[in-house]
Amino acid sequence: MHYSPGAPILRSGDLINWELIGHSVPSLDFGEKYNLTNGHAYRGGTWASTMRFRESTGLWYWIGCVDFWYTYIYTAKDATGPWTRAAVLPGGTCYYDCGLLIDDDDTMYVVYGATDVSIAQLSKDGLSQVETKHIFSASDVGKDGIEGNRMYKKDGLYYILDDHPGDITYIWKSESPWGPYESKILVNGVKSPVSNGGAPHQGSLIQASTGDWYYMSFTWAYPNGRIPVLAPVKWGDDGFPFFVADESGGWGSSYPAPLPVEAVQKWTRTDTFDDSTLGPDWEWNHNPDETKYKIGNGGVTLSTATVTDDLYAARNTLTHRIHGEFPVGTLQVDFTNMADGDRFGLAAFRDRTAYIGIHRDGSKYTLSVVHNITQEESAWNTTGLGNIVATITDIPKDKTIWFRRHWTLERAVVTRPISHTV
Repeated sequence: MHYSPGAPILRSGDLINWELIGHSVPSLDFGEKYNLTNGHAYRGGTWASTMRFRESTGLWYWIGCVDFWYTYIYTAKDATGPWTRAAVLPGGTCYYDCGLLIDDDDTMYVVYGATDVSIAQLSKDGLSQVETKHIFSASDVGKDGIEGNRMYKKDGLYYILDDHPGDITYIWKSESPWGPYESKILVNGVKSPVSNGGAPHQGSLIQASTGDWYYMSFTWAYPNGRIPVLAPVKWGDDGFPFFVADESGGWGSSYPAPLPVEAVQKWTRTDTFDDSTLGPDWEWNHNPDETKYKIGNGGVTLSTATVTDDLYAARNTLTHRIHGEFPVGTLQVDFTNMADGDRFGLAAFRDRTAYIGIHRDGSKYTLSVVHNITQEESAWNTTGLGNIVATITDIPKDKTIWFRRHWTLERAVVTRPISHTV
């Protein structure tokens, strides 16, 4: 959520195969900490947001709350961009875990909130708030919290989908966007289709072009983190959807494909950086110093952007999301122009980080393996700068080297991106 550009967009023609096509938030221009120049934004940035297309304006709208204080609205004529910041709602207006509905009469509503859930009606241009109203609370279903709100309309009725974190997904129904709402459980502690995965929860309902409905959720599974899962839903005579479980009552390990399978760009591939801009599958850790890198002519050239011994404080750390259960990242590096004191490496990068890289000290170059670079989980401050666990000084004389990071279940330390940094 602190990677820049922010709010990545994926596209699919079959609900199974997905490809990254862009970002809704071109830059995290939310203050100095997003540049790593005055603090940091770890666990900040773009939280659960919403994106919808509006026929009347021909625009995509992205809405999300940042830092629990401001709600930002970005728009674009095409989902691939370019995206433009169109509005910032007054301070204190946070559409937390929000879902946008564009009604049949073109009115825009946003459902949002944690524990206490509200509905906001937006102005005709969708860029300001007309009114907001509390509609229900977690206590209405005897729970201590609710989050992950999404809003729909079907057959003249309004629906809200949200979750008690970790186990139960609720669906709420009303004849008016303002309520009153009655609720029903969609899934409760349903068994995951992924081995050793947690109960799927917190997702979205989707109507395919066939008219059939599906529930896309996620399951927590080590070492990847949140893994999307998809299952069909049907609609009952009571006007509520119900989950299509397997014979054991769990989330099926397989279901019939919703739509004919469409080919997408392969996630596993070689990037030679021939274009002048990075592809949508690359992001920076916080906003980069744009004067300290160049892209094109077959590579990315990084110059020293930060003098620090803390990897988490180093600007211009370039990241790439892992993919698959046992992902592999391979990188060719020309370190001819490293300066005295520079560090460069390929890392499994998250709140526990390890890397392999080149250290230059004077005229000495050392290939080093560093483990146990750590952050704590409250303010996400650095708690460990890492330990060198292996070194070698016999390195290629042409200053060109290949790095590879191969995750295995026994040794994986990452559920986020691989990254490299100077």
